[in-house]
Order: sequence, then C-alpha cells, then structure tokens
Amino acid sequence: MRAAGGSLSNGVEMNIFIKSSGKLSAGGARRVVALVSILTLVAQMFALSANAQRQQSVQATRLSEEQRILHVLNRLGFGARPGDVERVRAMGLDNYIRQQLHPESIADALAEAKVSHLPALKMTTTEIFARYPPPGALLRRMERRGELPPELAAARDARKQGNAANDADDALKAGDGKAPVDGKAMTMTDEETAAGKDAAGEKNNAENGKNNKAYRRAVRDYYLKNNLQQPQRLIAELQASRILRAVYSERQLQEVLVDFWANHFNVFMGKGADRWLLVAYDRDTIRPNTLGKFQDLLVATAQSPAMLFYLDNFQSVSPNASGNNRTGGIERGLKRDMWLFDRMFRRRANNRRAPDANMGQQEETPKPQAQPKRMKRGINENYARELMELHTLGVDGGYTQKDVQEVARCFTGWTISNPRAFRTAALDGASERAGQFFFNPRLHDDGEKTVLGHKIPAGGGIRDGLMVLEILARHPSTAKFIATKLARRFVMDNPTPALVERTSAAFTKSGGDIRETLRALFSAPEFNSPASYRAKIKTPFELVVSSIRTLGGETTGAPAVHQWIARMGEPLYGFQAPTGYPDVAENWVNTGALLERLNFGLALASNRIPGTRVNLERFLPDATNGSAIDKARVMERFLGIIVQGDVSAQTKQTLLKQLDAALTAPSSSNVGMSTSADKMNAMDAGQRGGVGRRRQRQMAQTDLSIVSHPEVVKVVGLILGSPEFQRQ
Repeated sequence: MRAAGGSLSNGVEMNIFIKSSGKLSAGGARRVVALVSILTLVAQMFALSANAQRQQSVQATRLSEEQRILHVLNRLGFGARPGDVERVRAMGLDNYIRQQLHPESIADALAEAKVSHLPALKMTTTEIFARYPPPGALLRRMERRGELPPELAAARDARKQGNAANDADDALKAGDGKAPVDGKAMTMTDEETAAGKDAAGEKNNAENGKNNKAYRRAVRDYYLKNNLQQPQRLIAELQASRILRAVYSERQLQEVLVDFWANHFNVFMGKGADRWLLVAYDRDTIRPNTLGKFQDLLVATAQSPAMLFYLDNFQSVSPNASGNNRTGGIERGLKRDMWLFDRMFRRRANNRRAPDANMGQQEETPKPQAQPKRMKRGINENYARELMELHTLGVDGGYTQKDVQEVARCFTGWTISNPRAFRTAALDGASERAGQFFFNPRLHDDGEKTVLGHKIPAGGGIRDGLMVLEILARHPSTAKFIATKLARRFVMDNPTPALVERTSAAFTKSGGDIRETLRALFSAPEFNSPASYRAKIKTPFELVVSSIRTLGGETTGAPAVHQWIARMGEPLYGFQAPTGYPDVAENWVNTGALLERLNFGLALASNRIPGTRVNLERFLPDATNGSAIDKARVMERFLGIIVQGDVSAQTKQTLLKQLDAALTAPSSSNVGMSTSADKMNAMDAGQRGGVGRRRQRQMAQTDLSIVSHPEVVKVVGLILGSPEFQRQ
C-alpha cells in the first residue's frame, strides 16, 4: 500500500498472514478470511480517501477554521484531546501558536507529575553509573575482589554447568550417535540414537532453564537488597518519559521538537556506554536547545558524551600528540579502545581485498606473534563525516574528503572522562566527572587546518572544534538542509523549492534561530494550504500518542506501550544508523505496518495494553444502562470524537460494511514482538543472534464477545485504523 493512493494485494497479505500463523484451525481460517477482507477494504479506503483528498484540495482554496485548528494540533503537537479544539478556538489559533513557540511560558505541572516516579531522570551520569550496573561486569568485579556472595556464586556455577552440559549434548549430536564409553566407541541404532539425543536434549534444556532462572533470581535479589537496578530499567524509564510527556504535556511543540532533534542527532541505545549516557542526552543536550540557536544545539551535541561515544570521537587522537605515551587510567582505557578499533578496521580492510587477488587461493593462516606491536592510535573520522553529511550541510553540501579529514583533526582531544565507569562504579564509586565531556589538549592535533576554505590557525586547542561548528552552522548549505528537514516534518513529504528557499532565508536572517525559522514556516501559505491538510502519515510514535490523547486515555508509559511503538517499527533510541528514522510516508505504510496499526487500535480500544486505559463508555451515556447499542449512531459519535467528523464518504462506507463482520482483538497475553522490539529485548537480556529476525504478524485469537461493549471497541479500533486518523 502506498500513502499516495497505491493498492494493497490481498493475495500478498494473505500469504504473509498464513506464513506467520502456521497451521490454522477452521475458526482460525475464518478469522484469516475476515482479516484479509478488512485489510483489503481498509487499503481501498486509503486509496479512495487519498484520491478524494486530492480532488478536494484542488477544489478548496483554503481550510475551514476547524480544519486549521486540527491541522495545527496535529502538526505542532500529537493531536487533539477531547475539548482541545474548543479551547484553541476560544484563545485564538495565532495566540496558541505563539504560546507553543515559547514553552517556558506554559505551566506543565501534570506532565512533570507523571514523570516524577522515574528516578533516573533526576540523576547525574555518575549516579546512573553507580545505580544501574550491568550484572555480568558487577559479578566479575566482585569475584576479582573476593566479595562474590555465596548465593550468587552458586547460581553462577550452576548456570555454567548447565551450559557445559548443553555443549556436551551438542558434541554428542555432532558425533552421529557415537560417544566414547571407557575409551571405546559405542554404536547405537538409529532409533536409540534419536531417542537418546531427544532425551538428553530435553533434560539439559530443562535443567539449563532452571539454572538460568535461578541465576536471574539470585541477581535480582542481590540488586533489590543493595538498591540497584538493571540497565534495561534505565532505558525503559527514558522511553516512558518520552511517551508520558508527549501524551500529557501542554508544551506540545516542545515534545514534537524533542522527537525531531533526537532523531536528527540520532544516538543508538545499543552501543556500549550510550545506554547509560542517553538520559543526560535527552535532559541536558536536546531539551534545553529545541527552540534556541541551531549553533548552540550543534555545540551541545558535539560535546555530548552520548554523541562522542556513539560516533567514536572520544577515541580520536592525533598520532603525534604530546599525550601519546601517557599511561594513566583514562589513557589506558583509550589505548585499549584504539587497539580494538584498529584491529577491527584491519580485519574489515582485509575482507575487502580485490576478488582477483584471492581467486582460487586459500586464506593463509596468520602466524602467531610472540610480542605483537602496540597499535598506534590515530584520528577517527566518523563524527566529522556525519557532522557534515547528516547534522549540517547534507550529502550534497559541498564538502570533500579532505574537509572530513581536516574536521576530524579539529575534534581530536574531544573526549569523555572514564566513559566505562558503569562497570565499576557500583562497587568502587566514580568521580563526579565520570561520563562527562572534557577536552584533553595532550591528544589534540594543534597544527593549522583548512575547512571549507576557512583557515584555522595552529595552537587553537578546543577553539578549533568550536570554529568548525560556527562555520558549519552559518553555511548556506546548512540553512537549506535544516529548512528542508523542518519543512518535511511540519508541512509535506516533498516540500516545494519555494518553501525551502523562504524557510532557509528565515534561518539565515535570524542567525540560525530555530524559533524564528519555525515562525516563518508556520505562517507560510504551504503550511496552511488544503494540500498539506492530512498529507503526512503518522509515525508509530505519533500514532500511539495521538490515539491515547484523542480518546482521553490514561497511561503509565509502561513497557507494553513502547512495545507497540517498536512493533510498528520505531523503538525509541533503537535506530542503529546515524541517519535516524525516515520522515516520509512510504517508510511507514506498507502491508505489515497496516496490520500492526489495526492491531494496535483494537488493543487500545479493548484495554489490552497493560498500563494504558481508555474509557469509551463516557462518550456513550446510553451504553451503561443496558439498552441496545445503535452501531451506526456509535460510529457517528466516535467519528466526531476521533476525526472530528471530517471523514470521506468512502471511508464511512467502508466502516459501515465492517460493522457486522467478525473480528478479533489482540489480547494482552498475545502481544507478539516484531523485528525491532525483538532486537531491543534481546539486547536488554544480554542476548545476541537471530531473535530479531522473527516477524510475528498475526491477529490474536481473542473473541470480542468477552469485551464489554464489543461493538463499540470494534468501531473505535477501525476508526483509529482509518486513513483520516492515520494521516495528520
């Protein structure tokens, strides 16, 4: 399915569903047919609605007052709550926009109260290091110090024995049924071999499962006793804070911009120390700078420990720097990191040798070296490249590889104090500077550089990097690149050259003032045109938050909410590449995404997301007195609540067709995790492998008859899946 009105093949979707569901019972097969029917109709609804919208935008010359209010609430925020349209109408739309551009003037007590139970948000990085240690590192540290508690040692040893038993079982399987007995080979029949393998495997798996559970329980008990938390809890708190603020904050534009800039300056939570550094990144780097000067935001991200670690700049040193021979604690860690990085780089380089050089030749076995030479540290260009390509100039911004090298030289010595203190702080403590940015002049290349034609004199120290950031922030290519991304986020997927040029001019004239740039963008004719109304597809994060808001729902931000966001493809801080998540419709609306979005709407409407509740009965007073429910009237009522009654005839016709069709709703016990969520959970559990490759696209087998007022749930779920609500 394409957001612009493409078609969805029901055969393709049927194939996807059957593959994911395996063998089906007769009832399951009926549900598949019903599901495919719904998917086909909703896909047609998207296509017809898109065509109707294009025709209406051609005919309409301007948006109505109510449409403008809805448009602003959707683009400057995460959608309307019950009563928001009336409130904005009363205060005036222009006044509302001005207020949102100055979030410091808006009281936000409710949102702050909602996140007050998340302790990590108030902690320094040093405190986080000490409170959220990784269990493996903690246990190894205690063992080295002779302080490992007996119960932890016993659980750990039992776990190791279980793993060893599994290894032995694997060796038996690999031996084709032959295992040594008293030094002699024992031969089994095929049946005996199969039975022996199965029995041994089941026994070892069962024992190993018990041992792992006992180990996890022992670790959990130790953490509780010593007032510690496991690292996955840290990320869960940060994700919950993002969800809670987006749902409850009155500073809606602020939260939209936190989402925008955190994605623009993307940092992946799965890389080493970044799990422990992201709280400060959100609180101290992104949030204070969302509406200020772009150059200030650029400096804040460049000096952010999370960014320095993510793009490896904390390891970047001049090979000829005066501090090259230091052997202090920080230097020893840096030396080890650089050795590992150099070894990885050399291995990759060897793997990329020309094909004709290896054709028909066997790979040589490397000869062991008695005393390997110490790897020479050097400059890392990762941050320099992404700084220009993704943060400022854009890929066509006019820089060269030589510029990348010169910028990398300017940022040598921009590093982090003890970035891996999270491994030791729980037992040994850590200085207040642990995990903080600092400039180390001993590691800096102090020679003269030339960046984009600008000479940077020798001996500048930390000023070298600051000069680069100023040059980039003021560059015309940066103005165009940032203007394009802002226009894409707030106006349309493919902003017109005229809109980009005017927005870029506002950025340049204001000295990179984000607030003034947005003010110009929000007053642009393109922003307020019918062609931009509901022209963008909501991302999974926007969809989940806006769905809770439109129904006046309550949420604790529990992991189950974030699991749905991840299931639809957008785990917060879960995008590995520095590009961040895409912001165009084609990346968010496809066959699998449509099914997940329908599933989410039904799960929310049927209160099957732990920690999140909606009260649909408050919108239908007659539903509580036992009287029969008029489905058509219910649909009209919720169309007014969810999409303010602004719905195409095609969408309404499709919804009416589905009022009498069978449909199941996802149960809280069958919320399968999809690719992105699987990867996150595997990471949190310290696992690696192919878990993230599993894709579960299925409707849960829970009958709506067990839900209070299933007709209402069904109507609401389908409206949440309609194109009018999926778009903004």
